[in-house]
Parts: sequence; structure tokens; C-alpha cells
Amino acid sequence: MVGPANKRQKREEYKNSKGDKPATELPKKKFYRQRAHANPFSDHQLTYPASPEHMDWSSHYPAFVLENSQEQIDAESEANVQTGLAVKRLKQDIEVADIGCGFGGLLVALAPIMPDTLLLGMEIRTQVTEYVQERIKALRAQHPGQYENAACLRANTMKFLPNFFKKHQLSKIFLCFPDPHFKARKHKARIVSTTLNSEYAFVVRPGGIIYTITDVEDLHNWMAQHFNAHPSFERVGEEEQEADECVKVMRVETEEGKKVERNQGQKFVALFRRLEDPPWR
Repeated sequence: MVGPANKRQKREEYKNSKGDKPATELPKKKFYRQRAHANPFSDHQLTYPASPEHMDWSSHYPAFVLENSQEQIDAESEANVQTGLAVKRLKQDIEVADIGCGFGGLLVALAPIMPDTLLLGMEIRTQVTEYVQERIKALRAQHPGQYENAACLRANTMKFLPNFFKKHQLSKIFLCFPDPHFKARKHKARIVSTTLNSEYAFVVRPGGIIYTITDVEDLHNWMAQHFNAHPSFERVGEEEQEADECVKVMRVETEEGKKVERNQGQKFVALFRRLEDPPWR
């Protein structure tokens, strides 16, 4: 006697049936649920480039691939010489990274607001990454010409952030409701630390902003303490912070943010500006 299908079987049945559904249909989140957090120190089965020059973004941003022109030929030739691979080049670089993007609420909210900027969601959980990718695909089908500037990939940024982005490439990084890792012995796994802040300083251009939000006051203080102590960052004033349109979106569009809202919890926000590098002596 065959019993009722378990969660994994239902998930597979749903995914196998997607070919029969219209391209505009949004994925159902219940079939992509996964544990809230993943261990960043585990050896996940990840694919990552040896360097930013080795990364081919063309499948993620097909609308932004250089057209068949001398410019494209020159760009691809240069890339192929550097990497030894056939790498298609984009018209522009990615500028915004949502690290730990979850189910992509912030990503898809920012995409129409910043239509000329490439945004990338980075998520370590397999099923959640797949959900965001399917969500973006459906939104592109629903709204032709929109959401082409948003994409998501599976990545462990604590290990491989500089593999994806070159020096001073990004103008914004979002760290929204990261895992608090409450226990002291787990603090080394927090997404903000002295070491990781130096990596953020490498990929964020001077004048760029790192956005943080959490409902855990201890984590908020931890992130502020570590960014304030880093010579490459300064805290953005509250008046400028509250005038930032991205802050308004960040407060209300993430899934965790909506959950905190329902539970009438607090949200702690802090922004940090990348400073100019001091001159060499």
C-alpha cells in the first residue's frame, strides 16, 4: 500500500508539472521551503568562478549582453585571453548585491525602482535560490522589459565574495535580517566581522553604502560596533538614512521584515558609507 506523498515528493511533483503551467505563473513558496539558515563553514556543493573575469553573467542578465558589435568582439576577446574561456560580456557591471536575499522580496522591489542598475541576490540555500530564480523568470514574463536587471545565484559570500566582484565594483550591499547566531561560540559565523568588513571594503567603491537591518538589538549593536571600528567605513547620519529610498523599501519588502511587522517587533537600521582610501605615503 502506497502512503501519501511526503514533502519532497510533493515538491518534485510540483516542479515536474511546471512545464505545463504558463510562464507568467509565480512559483509557490511552500514547495521551496528550507531550513532558515545554513552553516557557512560547511563544504556545500557550490559553483564559483576563479575570479570575476571568469564569471559569465550572460544567462542571468540576457537583456544586458553586449550586442554583436566590434565592442562585443573586443570585450569577449579580452575576456577570453584573460580567462582562457568563452565569456560573454555585459554592457555594464553589477552594482548592487543583496547578500542572503532569502525569497527575493527586496530584490524584486528594488528592480523597478533602479531599472538601469544590475542587482544580484546571493543566497546559500538551494531551494530558496531556485524559488527566487523562478520568481524573477515569471515576473519577466508578466512584465516584458522589466526585471531584466535582477538575478539570483547560489553562493557562500563569506568564502567567495571577491570571486564574483572586482575591486570597488559595488555601490550598495544589503545585509537584511542576517542569522543572529546568538551563542557566543557562533559569533564567528556572523555576516559582519572584522575580516568580512575588509572584504566588503574591497568590493564596495568609495561613497558606496552598506545597508543593515535586523530585529535583534544585540546583532544591530554588533554590526555597528564592527563597522564603526573599521577604517574604511563611517556611519551614515539618521537624517540621510531616513531620506534614502532604499531604506524605505528595505523596511517593508523583505519576508523577515513583514514577519517582524506582523509580530509588532522592532527593526534596527544602520547604514555605513565606504570612505576614500588614504593616499600612499
